[in-house]
Amino acid sequence: MLNSVFTSILANGAFTGTQFAALIITSILCGLFIAVAHSVKNRSTSSMFATLTLLPTVVCVVILLVNGNLGAGVAVAGAFSLVRFRSAPGRGRDITSIFLAMTVGLATGMGYLGVAVIVTAIVSMLRMLLSVSGLGNSGEGERVLKITVPENLDFEGRFEDIFERYFSSYEYEEVKTASMGSLYKLTLRVTPLAGVSVKALMDEIRTRNGNLDVSMGRVVEAPESL
Repeated sequence: MLNSVFTSILANGAFTGTQFAALIITSILCGLFIAVAHSVKNRSTSSMFATLTLLPTVVCVVILLVNGNLGAGVAVAGAFSLVRFRSAPGRGRDITSIFLAMTVGLATGMGYLGVAVIVTAIVSMLRMLLSVSGLGNSGEGERVLKITVPENLDFEGRFEDIFERYFSSYEYEEVKTASMGSLYKLTLRVTPLAGVSVKALMDEIRTRNGNLDVSMGRVVEAPESL
């Protein structure tokens, strides 16, 4: 019984209308599940969602239409090479989801419905678990603090006592001049302590930087790469 799950429903590359419908429906459902899993705790677009939903079906049809081992090899190589031509640099999470969608499409195209469903369920659920758990996300809670100071203010050691009271960690990332050298702009990566008042923090900094600009915001994620 268990072995039948890993058996192809196709024989010698031929398929009936019922088999074709089963392959297409399975591809769509698996693609939809992959797209939903990709969206969990992840910034995703409607275009990416639609791509992950439909990609298994497209790959499935390509494999179905190619009869013969040589042709299948060329089709698979061409399908997987599509990742190279995405318009935007791919993040690790996006590329993983695209390869999963292609793998599922390949499995359904060859008639292995059980394999497609099992791989979709295991990989997608593991992916959602890792996203929710936050494992590997060492930058959680970090913020970017920007302080503008006048050129005549010795900023070194000027704000450290404030930082010690409001942040569990802080690090200077950039110091640059502005307005023809009349101002300094300090950029720090900080981790605020739980329950701190942002207004109180900014008010204290303003009393020491001459009431110039102070801002604190989220860290902008750099493009991920493999």
